[in-house]
Amino acid sequence: MKIAQYLDSTYLKTPEQSGISHEETLQKDKELAQEAIDNGIFAVMIRPDYVVEIKKYIQERNSNVAVGTVIGFHEGTYSVEEKFAEASKAIEDGADELDFVINYTAYLQGNTTLVKDEFVQCTKLALDHHKIAKWIIEIAALTDDQIADLTKSISSWAEENFSENDFSKIFVKSSTGFFATTDGKPNGATFEGIKIMLDNAGKLPVKAAGGVRTPADAEKMISMGVKRIGTSSALALIKDESSSEGY
Repeated sequence: MKIAQYLDSTYLKTPEQSGISHEETLQKDKELAQEAIDNGIFAVMIRPDYVVEIKKYIQERNSNVAVGTVIGFHEGTYSVEEKFAEASKAIEDGADELDFVINYTAYLQGNTTLVKDEFVQCTKLALDHHKIAKWIIEIAALTDDQIADLTKSISSWAEENFSENDFSKIFVKSSTGFFATTDGKPNGATFEGIKIMLDNAGKLPVKAAGGVRTPADAEKMISMGVKRIGTSSALALIKDESSSEGY
């Protein structure tokens, strides 16, 4: 199975988190982009601050590798206005795909009106600019029933507000990779969690992110029905190697 076309090669640590400079982070992102170009990887997923330079880097090499970035990352508690503004800037900078962290905290508090509002407003913004919108629900923070309910809600909101022609551009995504779990529990995609998402996403595609560390895991996720996989180990997966990376 050729898995490269399913992969979003990902680096989302800030300089503060990694202990390296902005320039060193940019260099890592360029290396990520070059690996994607050389190996047929679908997209690179990077922080918003680096979109302009990485988009330019890819265009200069006449490549069609997509540039994705994260919005409201990683807590998801940004206001609707803040997420909208951050997404607008990312679009202006040249991002092809926007991975929004849904306000799962508001969802857990029962404020589904806010969650629906941010979904509708920000998805419309992305679609109006011919971009992909992916909604990270952070499955490690949710029970199985909550994963099912939130995924089903997103699917229902998409059907209520957008055309079926747009559904392929609206993803439900599992994880940020930054959620702190306890007792060694996984903080990324699991086969069980992804199955729940797939069973409740309706006509929307699903992205598995984090925790896919072997080619066999990636192939199983794809055979289950996921359309994209977010990983910091894209090259290892393509080369049929296992990875110890956290995402």
